[in-house]
Amino acid sequence: MTEITTRIQSVGSAVGLTYGSTVIGSIIVTIVAALLGAFGVDVTARPSLRLVMSTILLQGVTFGGLSILYLRFRDLDFEFVSLSIPDRRDVAVIIGGIGTLLGLLIVSSRVISSLGLESAENQVVTVGQQNPTAFLILIPLSFLLVGPGEELLYRGLVQGTLRETLHPTRAIVLASALFASIHLFSLSGEGKLVYVGIAFVLALVLGTTYEYTDNLVVPALIHGAYNAIQFTSAYLTATSGM
Repeated sequence: MTEITTRIQSVGSAVGLTYGSTVIGSIIVTIVAALLGAFGVDVTARPSLRLVMSTILLQGVTFGGLSILYLRFRDLDFEFVSLSIPDRRDVAVIIGGIGTLLGLLIVSSRVISSLGLESAENQVVTVGQQNPTAFLILIPLSFLLVGPGEELLYRGLVQGTLRETLHPTRAIVLASALFASIHLFSLSGEGKLVYVGIAFVLALVLGTTYEYTDNLVVPALIHGAYNAIQFTSAYLTATSGM
């Protein structure tokens, strides 16, 4: 097998993992919603319940389950995804990573505003604004499912698979692009490309921290904390707490 062929296969696997997981997750959510409907629970009429259910089924069940299946299919052990208790250096990277993501968000928001551009809104925010309690539920889920689940898939498997045949920098960039592109399916309003662009930049930080520390716990905690801070801020705003 030539080097080009192996690279094409790794890229194909990364793309398949990215979009296949979303499709499978959506199917699972639809099936569970239909089953709940059969028992009298109308999920479509309860956006907050559907949001929480989707988070559990997508980032938890689907991402976790597919990760196990992928590793078994390729006959890889779980050491393919590097996990360990954070040491002092990792903790420093985690703190720095959280600060970097928040700083980049502030800077990008100001740049977007100065250019007169708009950024699309994630449907999670839309649902939360209608029922702020959803934000409170998503805060712990950010640490328990969203951060770990998304980092396991996009950094652990997607970036890890690309890293086998590509230079680390290229693997980080491509994995970040795939991660950002998947957000298109959860956006509404104008400025979708602006939102995706911001997600891409933030993903570069997560990918870099994983490559630097070789510990998936680091980007998972950074990701979880970043989301939790955003949900906390959104809750306070929605309840006039700010």
